[in-house]
Amino acid sequence: MTQPADLILTNATVHTLAEPDETAEAVAVRDGEIVRVDDEYEVGFLEGAETEVVDLGGRVLLPGFVDAHTHVQTLGSYLVHADLSAADSPADCVDLLAENAHDDREWILGYGFDESTWDESRYLTRADLDAVSETRPVAAFREDMHVGAVNGVALERLRDEMPDEDVRVASTSDDAETGEPTGVIVEDAVDAVYEAIEPDAGETRELLLAAQRHAHREGVTAVHDMVRRSRAPEVYRRLDLDGDLALRVRLNYWSDHLDALDELGLRTNHGSEFVRTGGVKTLTDGSIGGRTAKVSTPYEDGEGTGQWVVPPEELDEIVARADDAGLQAVAHAIGDEAITAVLDAFERTDDPDEARHRVEHAEMLTDEHIERFGESGAVASVQPNFLKWAGPDGLYEDRIGTERRHRTNRYRDLLDAGARLAFGSDCMPLSPLLGVHHAVNAPAEGQRLTVTEALRAYTLGGAYAGFDEDRMGTVEPGKLADLVVLERSPWEHAEDVVDIDVAMTLVGGEVVYDDR
Repeated sequence: MTQPADLILTNATVHTLAEPDETAEAVAVRDGEIVRVDDEYEVGFLEGAETEVVDLGGRVLLPGFVDAHTHVQTLGSYLVHADLSAADSPADCVDLLAENAHDDREWILGYGFDESTWDESRYLTRADLDAVSETRPVAAFREDMHVGAVNGVALERLRDEMPDEDVRVASTSDDAETGEPTGVIVEDAVDAVYEAIEPDAGETRELLLAAQRHAHREGVTAVHDMVRRSRAPEVYRRLDLDGDLALRVRLNYWSDHLDALDELGLRTNHGSEFVRTGGVKTLTDGSIGGRTAKVSTPYEDGEGTGQWVVPPEELDEIVARADDAGLQAVAHAIGDEAITAVLDAFERTDDPDEARHRVEHAEMLTDEHIERFGESGAVASVQPNFLKWAGPDGLYEDRIGTERRHRTNRYRDLLDAGARLAFGSDCMPLSPLLGVHHAVNAPAEGQRLTVTEALRAYTLGGAYAGFDEDRMGTVEPGKLADLVVLERSPWEHAEDVVDIDVAMTLVGGEVVYDDR
């Protein structure tokens, strides 16, 4: 006799997002796994005396979202410290920082400003942050995390640890550098601040739990977290042992940790049901917003061609060592020069298709890059929410001009070439439906996906990038019951997917968020 289900979700429009995407009316769950997907009548045979039956009132049921590129601790910092993502001016940032100047914390911190949306389009400066405090260190981070600003106290404390080339200085009217720091910092200088403010295990736990709650509200059931010099791996494992982790976490360790990973014998996919080892993360270049992405043609305002954060020779060594150690290589590359360097490094490994090495961001792809993605099997781990900058008055227009902005984030072209596409948010912000909205309504044809394709990239695509396609990413028997329920159909509201609310999120068949 067939065992009854623990949970039946019924009166739903179920999209499996498998190939092809099939629909059903109900889903049965037992021991945290999906056991039947069918019409209400068939699934009803699994109802027993103790089965919980949930009527979803006609809502849409999908596999839970897999966010393939996150910084979960930073997301928690947005929620605990000053969230500058909605600020509309430098003055607004100053006010938000002042309001969040908690007396019990040494530093005053703000996260997520985006000057490209302001009328006064400039970075925050030392003068701005001195207005917040002249006695306590203050730091604010741009949403791409490659650019920041600090006040005089923070500069005095950390200046010796910041590379000169990453500290911006004031210029006179004839453009001669005076050597006086403006408070604007990029790349390794920003890292010096991150190291100084690294929280202890107790605060890290607070940040991760706050981020987990937010992720569940957005329908996210699994994340690939990029971690560096952080207590997050330790705290995740403690949360897992304590039964407090309800988010499946794949840890992509920074290349600083490669020796330690190899010495400990950690390999990609080692771990528990909730915490697994991912790959080794490295950078090649910076960001378009910071004008530090490595590009072959100068930026529109003439400010150079960006910079290498990790030069190609060093990148080759990191990728080769990771591959030899049985670890997936995860490489940040935004500018076209950087993407070329990463694909070159991947193609020198024995079997990049089997290893599923990943290019993170891949914003400025050439036709040759797209062809190579299709042929090599490298995963394009990309962020559709970045398309918010792709309009005629957006960040891309300002930094790289009209022609190149139309050739950013080419998701349609990647899929047509047979590339593996995984969507993530980079926590800018963490919101899969926002990303789906941008991908479906992108301004250029080479960027635009169908609703099904975009949702699949945020579910099965992320699962594949994490070697998890056999346990998550679709609504099928044998898969984990990691599910999201939407108030409206993205197919019927393609023009405003961003306005669709998440009604419910389930992880392993357990309801972790319910806003019905």
